[in-house]
Amino acid sequence: QYSILFKQEHAHDDAIWTAAWGRSEKDGSETIVTGSLDDLVKVWKWCDEKLELQWTLEGHQLGVVSVDISHNGAIAASSSLDSHIRLWDLESGKQIKAMDAGPVDAWTVAFSPDSKYIATGSHLGKVNIFGVESTKKEYSLDTRGKFILSIAYSPDGKYLASGAIDGIINIFDIATGKLLHTLEGHAMPIRSLTFSPDSQLLVTASDDGYIKIYDVQHANLAGTLSGHGSWVLNVAFCPDDSHFVSSSSDKSVKVWDVASRACVNTFFDHQDQVWSVKYNGNGSKVVSAGDDRAIHIYDCPV
Repeated sequence: QYSILFKQEHAHDDAIWTAAWGRSEKDGSETIVTGSLDDLVKVWKWCDEKLELQWTLEGHQLGVVSVDISHNGAIAASSSLDSHIRLWDLESGKQIKAMDAGPVDAWTVAFSPDSKYIATGSHLGKVNIFGVESTKKEYSLDTRGKFILSIAYSPDGKYLASGAIDGIINIFDIATGKLLHTLEGHAMPIRSLTFSPDSQLLVTASDDGYIKIYDVQHANLAGTLSGHGSWVLNVAFCPDDSHFVSSSSDKSVKVWDVASRACVNTFFDHQDQVWSVKYNGNGSKVVSAGDDRAIHIYDCPV
């Protein structure tokens, strides 16, 4: 049964732009990290079916655009309009490092599958890769295109996909740094993209209101899904490999079945556009957050 489990109202003092869900390898505890236009990163513990605020992380001078959690659940990364990427120790709530990404040049941040690198899109159409240990820019992947709004690593570590403001999607081979595919399925900004757990499919979300599914290897369009009434702001694949979730400025969160390409559930619980949506580690729960300053947790049958 799909249902809403928990609502954290007034989680931030302004719109929540980004959320991530992580699990500590050390003790199995579940952490949700949120970033807001109020310049704050907040760390929440998910325990006994409720959220508890653990840390409020200060340091960003402007709105927090993107957060991600390392795969062992130990470190969070955040990027802000202040053009800094900050690394945080989730156990102590302390900042590990601040990295200057250059003027307005850090948008989405994503940890590589081995969590040794952080990738971020730039205004100049480059994906910049920072070392987590070195905290320096190690290399760049050049799309020779427009401002990159969204990025995703494939779980197998082979590919990196980027989505640009003009609707162009690029897929890179990480080992060689070569641009493998350029996909022109959308004519409007790509707000989000996500690989399936088996790294075979790429799902893209755009302001054109559509979600597209691509076969990564052959760069074929495998499906176009409509259902949202407005911009699709975020997509995230379920660890079960057979569902994904999307959120939109139409205030809804939708769960989709990959095989049938059908929407299997719609949550209409937010009061405003929903910027971020993520699954937990086993795909049984979804977190969403948006302009209404609330964090919602949903139960999803596995």
